Amino acid sequence: MLRIKKLDKFIAKQFGLLFVGTFFICQFVLMMQFLWKYIDELIGKGLSMDVLAQFFWYMSLLLVPQALPLAILLSSLITFGNLGESSELTAIKAAGISLMQSFRPLIVIVLMVTVGSFYFQNVIGPQANMSFGQLLLSMKQKSPELEIPEGIFYDGIPNCNLYVQKKDLSTGKLYGIMIYKMNNSYDDAAIILADSGMLQSTAEKKHLVLTLHSGEWFENMQGGALSSSANVPYRRETFTDKKIVLDFDADFNIADASALSNNAKGKSLSQIRHDMDSLNLVYDSIGRTIYREAKMSYYADADVSKADSIRALKMANTKTFSFDSIYNRLPLAQKQQAINQALYKVQGETSDLEFRSMLTSDGDKLIRQHRIEAYNKFTLALSCIIFFFIGAPLGAIIRKGGLGLPVIMSVLIYIFYYIFDSMGYRMARSGIWAVWFGKIISTAVLAPLAVFFTYKANKDSVMFNMDVYVNFFMNLLGLRRKRSIYKKEVIIHDPRYATDQHLLLQINDEIAAYDKTHNLKKAPNFVKVFFKYEPDHTIENISERLEEVIEELSNTRDKVILTKLNAYPFMAVKAHTRPFEHKWLNIIAAAIVPVGIFLYLRMWRFRLRLMRDLKVITATNNDIINRIEILKQHGKA
Repeated sequence: MLRIKKLDKFIAKQFGLLFVGTFFICQFVLMMQFLWKYIDELIGKGLSMDVLAQFFWYMSLLLVPQALPLAILLSSLITFGNLGESSELTAIKAAGISLMQSFRPLIVIVLMVTVGSFYFQNVIGPQANMSFGQLLLSMKQKSPELEIPEGIFYDGIPNCNLYVQKKDLSTGKLYGIMIYKMNNSYDDAAIILADSGMLQSTAEKKHLVLTLHSGEWFENMQGGALSSSANVPYRRETFTDKKIVLDFDADFNIADASALSNNAKGKSLSQIRHDMDSLNLVYDSIGRTIYREAKMSYYADADVSKADSIRALKMANTKTFSFDSIYNRLPLAQKQQAINQALYKVQGETSDLEFRSMLTSDGDKLIRQHRIEAYNKFTLALSCIIFFFIGAPLGAIIRKGGLGLPVIMSVLIYIFYYIFDSMGYRMARSGIWAVWFGKIISTAVLAPLAVFFTYKANKDSVMFNMDVYVNFFMNLLGLRRKRSIYKKEVIIHDPRYATDQHLLLQINDEIAAYDKTHNLKKAPNFVKVFFKYEPDHTIENISERLEEVIEELSNTRDKVILTKLNAYPFMAVKAHTRPFEHKWLNIIAAAIVPVGIFLYLRMWRFRLRLMRDLKVITATNNDIINRIEILKQHGKA
């Protein structure tokens, strides 16, 4: 029987509360970003509250699959960041429970969310997408004065074709207006020209008022077809300002969804497969038709038989045959005729191929769009699992909870994912990349990252411990911290002043002997530095014994000795001997001239700094030795 442990309940509760909160936060952020895309469709349309409610409801449903991975990433990162920051994760590991065991309840939850995400995209999402597209189409048709394009005729207004040369979006004014207003037939159309104007809806949304400036009105006065043998009466009017009222019922009506039949986002996986089979069948038949037409075009000529074509190919492949020689023997008139015929055929074939490519490219694009959406249902659901195995180990590594660092890390990871996902989508949609490659590239990039973070967290890595990186760069640049030794509140045992005094005297003697045998001012030997390494154990021993004395004397109650202890520098015991520990790294550094010179000068700098450190240590040792003598005289040591 499966037993749910209290620890599993505790971690699942922590994660569940954060997941619900972060999901609504992510949903709100994505909705605001999505809203700016369609803000022009909402403003000035006179939409009722129920229509706006439908708009936001469908929009929220569309963004659920995108919000789930980001919510899982953020909530898992905060959950284990809080556990690490409060030392609860350390207590869990101390109890013999590994990190992967602590992931166990959340893995079950994330798998359920992944299945739910796939079901949502396959069942609920397509319906919401179709309803949203239908609603958006209806909103665009509600106020045509905002949808009039520039440079083409617009027929969105009943019985009227409107051409606008330029449109000012800030003021709503139209410039260079040409109107064909139909009455009974095209023969009775009124032609209206105006320099500028403005189209607005009336308050009751039943009519459109077209205000025109500086224009002319031309209109036939007799219905029926025009006759070439009879004069047709007409009227012509020149106006400075004129208003025209057009009938237009702007009541909101849901548009027909048949225009969205090719929308791949509004289809389930089974519908995509069915429609792809239909599309492949249709465009395969188009391809076969094009092939038959081309075959008939090239081989239907009675003057050219198959045998003639084969004989011409054989002649063309011989070395003695030359088209140029045949062409040069022709008269000038036949040469010109041959060139014109060839040019005519090439232009005709080019135009024919361009037309056929339009048919096939539209079909290929539509098929690719369906394939992209089929892959997208799987990759978007799989991203929930990948984001969990990034967020949870990352939280265990950085051990920072709250909404500070976790939010920054989550945003950076999601932006990284979004860049690759968008790039793959655009490349796959344009046909530059294969569809499967374009859709899995974001997942393929993040999956190794999830494995790496999980491995590092399971090994208690300190890769995000800032102190490690600070120490690394300080050592690289030759920087170091100062000692901070303060008086202890509780001292278990007092220092052994006589022993420490004797050790300091020995260290001074060793430093003096080392100074006689090693000239640290002199530039080091290049060959010995990079190719013949000789360790310097003397400095290592001096540093080790000095640290022991400092640790012993830090238990003193004497303020003078404590002050002197803070004067001791932290010594770099190996940086003055060679750049790297491994011999082969030193050889490579020497081979790379700029790097080798930099490391050589850096090591010389460390030698000079060691020389100063030894002088400071000797002087500080003497001061402490003298202070211990004074304490002995007063009976305090």
